[in-house]
Amino acid sequence: MTTTYTARPIDPRALKELRTADDAGRPTAGFTDPEGGAPLRCCLRRSAPGERIALVSYAPLRRWASATGADPGPYDEQGPVFIHAEPCAGYAAGALPFTNSHRTVRRYSADGHILGGRLVEEPAAFGAAFTEASADPDVALVHVRAVEYGCFLYEVRRP
Repeated sequence: MTTTYTARPIDPRALKELRTADDAGRPTAGFTDPEGGAPLRCCLRRSAPGERIALVSYAPLRRWASATGADPGPYDEQGPVFIHAEPCAGYAAGALPFTNSHRTVRRYSADGHILGGRLVEEPAAFGAAFTEASADPDVALVHVRAVEYGCFLYEVRRP
């Protein structure tokens, strides 16, 4: 799906840190993915069978807040994400990733509080969800999350 909005993977600096210890303070342990299909947040694609990946705890809003001075308070959450165990080429911007399933587009204010969200059921509806979010001057960023587990997939900011 092509859009004027750009998916933002996990920042390379954060990835470097996460490859040592995750946001819960646990050491990162890579493993070989025997089947493939894990949604990688470093390059925003699915893993291939045999790739070395890691499952880490990641706090996307906390990391964004530390860079902006926001205080998300109880909205600061962390959850599991897959990344490559070693540095990869990163995300080659283009079509929005992970649009083949129901997703939640969750909106956040500049102070890191949830302003609401929207269930996106069809790939073509992502553009409308992002347009709706960017039309609200109180929205600073949005997270795209998996519906089934609530996991963070990527961030989108105003174009």
